[in-house]
Amino acid sequence: MIGSRIAAVGHYQPARVLTNEDLAGMVDTSDAWITSRVGIRTRHVAGPDEPVDELAAHAAAKALAAAGRTPAEIDMVLVATSTAIDRSPNMAARVAARLGMPGPAVMDINVVCAGFTHALATADHAVRAGGASRVLVVGADKMTDVTDWTDRSTCVLVGDGAGAAVVEACAPGQEPGIGPVLWGSVPEMGRAVRIEGTPPRFAQEGQSVYRWAATQLPVVARQACEKSGLAPEDLAGVVLHQANLRIIEPLARRIGAVNAVVARDVVESGNTSAASIPLAFSKLVEQGAVSTGQPVLLFGFGGNLSYAGQVVRCP
Repeated sequence: MIGSRIAAVGHYQPARVLTNEDLAGMVDTSDAWITSRVGIRTRHVAGPDEPVDELAAHAAAKALAAAGRTPAEIDMVLVATSTAIDRSPNMAARVAARLGMPGPAVMDINVVCAGFTHALATADHAVRAGGASRVLVVGADKMTDVTDWTDRSTCVLVGDGAGAAVVEACAPGQEPGIGPVLWGSVPEMGRAVRIEGTPPRFAQEGQSVYRWAATQLPVVARQACEKSGLAPEDLAGVVLHQANLRIIEPLARRIGAVNAVVARDVVESGNTSAASIPLAFSKLVEQGAVSTGQPVLLFGFGGNLSYAGQVVRCP
């Protein structure tokens, strides 16, 4: 089977920025309280006229341009999201329509914060199996749509945005650029992070998630490196789900990625759920923090208490 690689990435965030000082005027909180507990300083907020598929399409268009590809060259669209309002048409179909694609396969993947890495693995598998040759993979969420703005424990965390990657088949003899996925879940803890109800609202058991991430994820993340045949110290970059700076920094150390650039986009973007990994990864690439061909661990975790990670080669 022919492997796959990431040809290019792109990202998009709404223009409006909500600061900690802004939030302090809305709920009983402060900049010091927020930064000391989660490390977030700002987040981007989409307006009522900016639906999830618009955020996704902007990021997708940037990834396509960076890859030098037209929408007509894509034969599959996968959108990872948990904030789609409607059940049909799905988000992938809406993105395909916005971009003028002639007829790709279109699927949404809802694994919340681990959605993008699940979708990336699915794209890799589709290419390897011959079901697709070029896949657009998008992580996009409008978390502010499902937020209770009177709950200071959750409203300080979230932001909106999208990130995208163009996944292509490798040339014959070319080394795969997307490593084997390591994925799973903890079903008995599934309610620790949830978006449910009418209207749907985001809620979580913060301490339970923190303890689980701190104790269980380092082992799992190292296993993802092992599946790619790399040691953690070989990594040039680490992009974890951007949930909380107090989780990201210790987790990167416990993985053993001593030589890696660690994405800290949560500081300026907050928790953007499925968008967080491609958004942070695209920024590292744009900034030149990681170079073409270098190995980067992408690792998503959280909603459903699911996780998925793989080592990819930087486009």
